[in-house]
Amino acid sequence: MDALLNTVLWDGKTIADLLTLEFLASAVGNVLAALAILFIGFLVGGWVRRRLVGLGGKHAHLDITLFNFLGNVARYVVVGFAFLFVLNTFGVQTTSVVAVIGAAGLAIGLALQGTLSNVAAGVMIVFFRPIKIGDFVEVNGQMGTVKEITLNYTELAAISNVQIIIPNSQVWGNTIINYSTYDTRRAEWVFGVGYGANLKTAEETIRNTIMADPRAKAEPEPFIQVNNLGDSSVDFLVRVWCDSADYFGFQADMKRQVKEALDAADVPIPFPTRTIVNVSE
Repeated sequence: MDALLNTVLWDGKTIADLLTLEFLASAVGNVLAALAILFIGFLVGGWVRRRLVGLGGKHAHLDITLFNFLGNVARYVVVGFAFLFVLNTFGVQTTSVVAVIGAAGLAIGLALQGTLSNVAAGVMIVFFRPIKIGDFVEVNGQMGTVKEITLNYTELAAISNVQIIIPNSQVWGNTIINYSTYDTRRAEWVFGVGYGANLKTAEETIRNTIMADPRAKAEPEPFIQVNNLGDSSVDFLVRVWCDSADYFGFQADMKRQVKEALDAADVPIPFPTRTIVNVSE
């Protein structure tokens, strides 16, 4: 029995040492201290995250996505330091633990290259903010409103309200067309009239119809000019500025209204025709 009690386990401690009240009290104290450190770490981490997210929510000009990301990073950092303090409490050398974590991180990184590329792209999107929640964009051939930006993917809602999930590496690595960045957009149409039409009347009809709409802006000055002499039509190129929010409705409405106005002004609108000449021998 004495030989068993004197068996050395680790750090010079024998079984007899582990059974002493002093050691047991020390062990219990370390466990309680570790639990207290972890509890405080989670509390502080959660408080820091809420403060950062709340800061972003108080100001409309700040991107809440960025503050959500910063809040999560801050929470993980605080909790990570709490774990290191816990390891120190039990006498574990944290330098060796950090080295092990680094080696494990390298192995995991090699195994998850695709996922980590999405995360890296997500970080770039969050920090440089080429798009943000609520923007109407076209990314990787997909068009829709940005609903969510995470570290792994970006979620769009298509015009038909269909969910589109795009990996962040395909967002950051492709051309991004953001239709919501600027307050105004330039609408553009091509209206064709017949060769026998009075071009001055046609131009005035197109101009008066479009500029009578309250969505049309007088500045910058509208552009309405003959742009092309087609096979069966004289084409007017029309460019008028409007608010970005009105763009799609404005562009669609003017197509019909201009057509009806040209009809009312007796301006012929051509359509493809074919003339067949019969040559008798």
